[in-house]
Amino acid sequence: MDPASQDINLNSPNRGMASEPSDSLSDVPVGGAMGNPANPAPLPGLTEEEAEELRGELAKVEEEINTLRQVLSAKERHAGELKRKLGLSPLTELRQNFSKSWQDVQTSNAYKKTQETLSQAGQKTSAVISNMSTAFSKRLVDMRNSPTFKSFEDRVGTLKTKVVGGPQGNGEAVGSPTDSTPTQENPGF
Repeated sequence: MDPASQDINLNSPNRGMASEPSDSLSDVPVGGAMGNPANPAPLPGLTEEEAEELRGELAKVEEEINTLRQVLSAKERHAGELKRKLGLSPLTELRQNFSKSWQDVQTSNAYKKTQETLSQAGQKTSAVISNMSTAFSKRLVDMRNSPTFKSFEDRVGTLKTKVVGGPQGNGEAVGSPTDSTPTQENPGF
């Protein structure tokens, strides 16, 4: 079998077969209910001539599809070579696509409206927190000035005086262990 006479169309039913009718197996009838799968029985209402014409047109379309696949593959290889020469890697392309997509999102009306709404919500939340903080501070000052707190503060002061000890003769209180002046027993670090 001469390689030059072979059908190289990978989608062809005659792929790898000689083009001479005497060497072809398509002339051999296939038994069974299905008939010949390469030439199935035409639909009712089609003449044999119409079926042959449709088969010819189908072969032509399949050949065009195969040609387009080959052209596309060649174009993809060429594009890959150009990208490689330009130093564009898939990661670089991904970054550029992501950056472009992010810019598109930022310029969209939905993003602008959402950003504006969130900004307003943030300002309102900030104002509420500020008001709450002011109110809380005022409540603490009011509480500290209340007679109950004054009474509690006096009792804690009295208790502290009893635990630590009263003032010394020179007017100074006895040093507590938390004093920051280092002594011989409590050296500084």
